[in-house]
Amino acid sequence: MRFNRILLSTTLVVVALVLQVSILARLQLPGAVPDLLLLVVLALALVYGHVSGALIGFGAGLLADLAPPADHAAGRYALVLCVIGYLAGLTKPENGQLRSATGPMVMVVAAAVASTLLYAGVGALVGDTAARHVGLVSLLISAVIYDVLLAPFTVPLIMALARRAENDPLAENTGAGTDVSTGWMASGTGLRIGSQRSGLRIKAARSRAARAGRIKGVKRL
Repeated sequence: MRFNRILLSTTLVVVALVLQVSILARLQLPGAVPDLLLLVVLALALVYGHVSGALIGFGAGLLADLAPPADHAAGRYALVLCVIGYLAGLTKPENGQLRSATGPMVMVVAAAVASTLLYAGVGALVGDTAARHVGLVSLLISAVIYDVLLAPFTVPLIMALARRAENDPLAENTGAGTDVSTGWMASGTGLRIGSQRSGLRIKAARSRAARAGRIKGVKRL
């Protein structure tokens, strides 16, 4: 992994974990807890690919396993996020562009369901039956709802930051709004501003060329 990837991923994971433990876990919402850490891993995997996604997921999950007030076996959530990061990275488009928000939202739903089932399955193997008392169905429904509501405010922003940290040309030139990470929440506004700026630069270059031509004509006379 490149240094920029490591630095950005570590920062985002730590911030997400702090918010997860200090705010989201204390909301006392019915069912599951909004999983900000899962969305961070998912967004980074969609930009960096399956290998980096698996490594980021494992590191993020291990931190979550060790951070208080964790009450489960260490490595349990690391396994879950490692698998989620790997699978999400496999869906990364070859050209790096996501042309609609449908794909990422489907991935959010699938990741919420898969992480809940995998976490409960691993817990059943080690003797943790907490999911049975809460109800697996209610956990699945609430996890999907919370993560889908949180995704539009986190996933596109994290993807845009990851592209800029990579010096990815798609972060600067997205082909008039074809990439969802920059156009998901902006509804094209930022992209139009970018095109206007490029148009002003072209006009300025043309005016300078015309001015230079007039100066040359005067000198010849």
